[in-house]
Amino acid sequence: MVHVKWGRDVLHFPVPPPDTTLGKLRADIAEYTHLPPSSFKLVHAGAVMKDDYAPLSAYKIRENSTIALIGGHTSTQTSAPQPRPPRSSEPPTEKGTISTICAELDRVRSTLVPDVDAFVLACSGPLVPAPHSASTFPAPAQMPTSGSFPASSDGVPPQEPTSLDHSRLSELLLQSLLRLDALHLPGADWPEARQQRKAAVREVQSVLDRLDNAWASR
Repeated sequence: MVHVKWGRDVLHFPVPPPDTTLGKLRADIAEYTHLPPSSFKLVHAGAVMKDDYAPLSAYKIRENSTIALIGGHTSTQTSAPQPRPPRSSEPPTEKGTISTICAELDRVRSTLVPDVDAFVLACSGPLVPAPHSASTFPAPAQMPTSGSFPASSDGVPPQEPTSLDHSRLSELLLQSLLRLDALHLPGADWPEARQQRKAAVREVQSVLDRLDNAWASR
């Protein structure tokens, strides 16, 4: 099967033939979810799949591949703030693009990496069951910044992270990758900006991989 993560849900589709186009898979997903095909993006391995005419083999989609669907019923509670678009009278420059890349990466490092560190530690340490219908992680502004999952003062082990915790962090990291992907301007000969964007994508993807690996091995 091919797994499609849609918010908190995971959809499962039979593995399509390698020559199946991305557009065909998008149409199948749209039919299943009742979403307009143009209303969502598909992300695999940290990259947005854009060419609906390309075969799935070009995106290395195979058995047990996981594709993220961004759009549809995304919760307002888990949506990260969107970057302010540049003014039409001020065309983007390489310096401005690099500044935006650095700001996005700093935001991930300061607000998401500590959360992921806490999540990974909670997955590997002694845990107590989490309460039902509640996330063990507080809102982002209240998250610990020390890189450790909060434990109670009486020495009780931290609560076990839930699928809601994993989905929230995973979605925020995927949204960061989408924002970085949007900073790619076709035709712009900006080698330094291109290099920094690729480095930022690799760093955010590594954080997402660490999150997913911790959740899978708990």
